[in-house]
Amino acid sequence: MTTLSASQTRIPAEMFNRVAYQRERIRIKRRGSRPVYLVSEDDLAMLQRLEDRYWAEEGEKALAEFKGSGEKAVDWETLKAKLGV
Repeated sequence: MTTLSASQTRIPAEMFNRVAYQRERIRIKRRGSRPVYLVSEDDLAMLQRLEDRYWAEEGEKALAEFKGSGEKAVDWETLKAKLGV
C-alpha cells in the first residue's frame, strides 16, 4: 500500500479529521474515473477481515470441489517443473 502524508494531498484537513474522529467515509470523485474513498483505519481493517474471510471461504469451496472430483493432486516439484519455475 502506498502511503502519503496529508500535506502531499489537496484534501482539506477538515476532511481528514471527519474521517479520523467521526468515522465518516468520504467519497472522492474525479472526472472520467471511478470514485475513491477516504476511510478510517478501523474501516480499512474491517474490510481486510471481510476480504480474508471471503477468500478463506472460496478456498474451502475449491478444496471441497477438488476432493469431490477424485482427481489426484500434483506435487510441488512436478508443478514447478511444468511451469518452468
